[in-house]
Amino acid sequence: MKERISRVCQGIAPSATLQLNAQVNEMRAQGMDVIGLGAGEPDFATPAFICQAAKKALDQGETRYTAAAGTPRLRQAIGTDLQKRKGLAYAADQVIVSTGAKQALMNALAALLNPGDEVLLPAPCWISYPEMIAMAGGRAVMIPATEAEGFIPAFPKICAAVTARTRAIIINSPSNPTGAVWSREQLLAVGRLAVEKDFFIISDEIYDQLVYDGAQALSIASLAPEIYDRTIVINGWSKTYAMTGWRLGYAAAPRDLAAAMGAYQSHFTGNANAMAQAAGLAALEGDQGCVREMAAAFAHRRDLMADLIGELPYVSCFVPRGAFYILMNVQSLLGRSFQGEIIGDSGDLCRMLLRHALIAPVPGDPFGAPGYVRISFAISEGRIMEAMHRLGAFLAQVK
Repeated sequence: MKERISRVCQGIAPSATLQLNAQVNEMRAQGMDVIGLGAGEPDFATPAFICQAAKKALDQGETRYTAAAGTPRLRQAIGTDLQKRKGLAYAADQVIVSTGAKQALMNALAALLNPGDEVLLPAPCWISYPEMIAMAGGRAVMIPATEAEGFIPAFPKICAAVTARTRAIIINSPSNPTGAVWSREQLLAVGRLAVEKDFFIISDEIYDQLVYDGAQALSIASLAPEIYDRTIVINGWSKTYAMTGWRLGYAAAPRDLAAAMGAYQSHFTGNANAMAQAAGLAALEGDQGCVREMAAAFAHRRDLMADLIGELPYVSCFVPRGAFYILMNVQSLLGRSFQGEIIGDSGDLCRMLLRHALIAPVPGDPFGAPGYVRISFAISEGRIMEAMHRLGAFLAQVK
């Protein structure tokens, strides 16, 4: 009998974060007060002026197909925004608007990879990268970094991972799950290596406006013309403007790569939602005070969560300089027990915390961070304090 499911789909692991969210929602439906710490989305409402732009577009009948790569006005506005914020020169025909940054990433991988090509992944990294690479026919090559390294691999490690099959590297700065922000020197070294060894760079900059302590999320494409020429910049509206459900993202790239991604998207999905594009345009052209306010709130929440973790036994944390996650070190808990049950790994710990403390962090193992759990501070300060209180009560019973 022939296989019913393709080998590509058989090899895809479901998203650990989405599975956790589903379990949390099920428990809440049963009346349990579960505090979700796995959220990859801001808890703020989408700013009103952005919603109004979508309503206006709907009222004006903007409900038909747009150009597959996005409306010309939105693509031009993205180019203007990248020039203003990062000094990057992209014309409208170098921008592809997609149904979320995830699709922009898949477009990029589809445009670059042939079967068996390798993509370098500094780790810990977002759990979807390895699966997306496999879906595009490539092979992920993990380059692990330690907390002592700031969760950014030392440059010799990156050099050692390059082979004749290396086609690209994905850099996510600020990073999910670590919140690490790459320095100019680190980015420049990788850019020069890509030029020397002839591979491409996918720069995932989705958290670039959520940075703290004076950090600057530089785009590697801005560092030199020859680096720009082999970089695909990925970004979107989800994190910056609290627009996760709108499903709107983009890629900006040299013209040949943009044309390839645009052709791929034209057959794969066509254009992103027309009303969402109108909202995205309003977001870019409107008052950016909402962005600054959300970033300031996240910075305060980060400090609160990090301080509270610092008061607890067995755990510690790497203080992020961007995004809205803390990677909490739980290595001292492994091998210990809670109510007679052994904590074998971060997955065991997360299951116990959900069952006994009604808090839901995400295991670090799927991110390439064994011995850690990822917790999001994209929740209110009150819920942060309650979650850390529950964590402390749980840890008090660990032996």
